[in-house]
Amino acid sequence: MLGGLLTYVRNSFGRHDWSADGVAFDDRRSSICLPGAVSMTGNARLKSIPKGMLPVYESIVGLTDDVCDRRLNSEYRDLARAMTGALCRKRPSPLSSGRPRTWAGGIVYVLGRINFLGDKSFPPCMATSDLCAAFEIGESTAHTKARAIEEALGIRPYDPEWTLPSLLEKNPLVWMAEVNGLLVDLRTMPREVQEAAFAKGMIPYIPADRPDRS
Repeated sequence: MLGGLLTYVRNSFGRHDWSADGVAFDDRRSSICLPGAVSMTGNARLKSIPKGMLPVYESIVGLTDDVCDRRLNSEYRDLARAMTGALCRKRPSPLSSGRPRTWAGGIVYVLGRINFLGDKSFPPCMATSDLCAAFEIGESTAHTKARAIEEALGIRPYDPEWTLPSLLEKNPLVWMAEVNGLLVDLRTMPREVQEAAFAKGMIPYIPADRPDRS
């Protein structure tokens, strides 16, 4: 038991209260996107899309799938699908007007900004000009759509929900939290704290339990 050691945890999304005996949260944020959580396929994914937005969803995803499969990877493809679905579920949806191609380019551009797509040290790497050329849109159009997407979904720099699963470990917003007024890395906290944070979706995994841990 942790006793009264932890009185509260506040991460970058809001305050989480802990009981004196451990790990009771006052959860005021949405969970981060866990690795693999966006990779729904077939009917399961399509059923989550409002019927009226399904043709738009399929048009945009067809474009993002093509570019991601040819030029990026399956992680970008899956997150692009998830972001398109999230935008389709907004009421009203920003995707209800405008060309699918411009939204597709904007979606991947937003994901690229979060995941350092233009940085050669974070493969895959793709310049903004090349990304826009792949979607046959101008860079100004990509910037405009990106702003609309970020505002609609409340996306911030380094947003854990839209971080590639392979980069989650390197994203400081996934692991940093405020405990008793001190900023800490949840990877260094007691396992009981990590288990509670994992159960609430605050962290993508318990570090000691990673399958690839050597």
